[in-house]
Amino acid sequence: MGIKSFQGPRAKTVNKKEYNAPILVSDYMTKKLVTFSPDQSILEVMEAFAKHKISGGPVMDDNGFLVGIISEADCMKTISESRYFNQPILDKNVERFMTKEVETIPDDMSIFDAAGIFDKHNRRRLPVMKNGLLVGQISRKDIVVAALKLSGQNW
Repeated sequence: MGIKSFQGPRAKTVNKKEYNAPILVSDYMTKKLVTFSPDQSILEVMEAFAKHKISGGPVMDDNGFLVGIISEADCMKTISESRYFNQPILDKNVERFMTKEVETIPDDMSIFDAAGIFDKHNRRRLPVMKNGLLVGQISRKDIVVAALKLSGQNW
């Protein structure tokens, strides 16, 4: 008499690994943004940076379209210029110091491609667009956090 197996039917093994982890910019971007307007004073911007513990943000026009980005570095220019010309900071507005040529990325870009853009263009944050509208912002730190979450996965 033969030996019987009591293991039951075996599951089919598949050589291809399934990968379900999120890898898109939209999965890791900040969606609740502190935004600024072109006519806002630099002093208000610096106060918002300190209050919200941020180092930059998008500048939006009255219609809600992205027109620039303002950062701590832009504020440093203002502070430096004000001291040099012995003028107060209060009368300076965002439009004068913001970066107007803003590089953006789409929300469906992978975090790996976004990391390449950060590396190549030496940016700290990038506005994220969908259908021509601002939907979020991703920073270098967001990419690092995403990489840490994905570190156990094989590519």
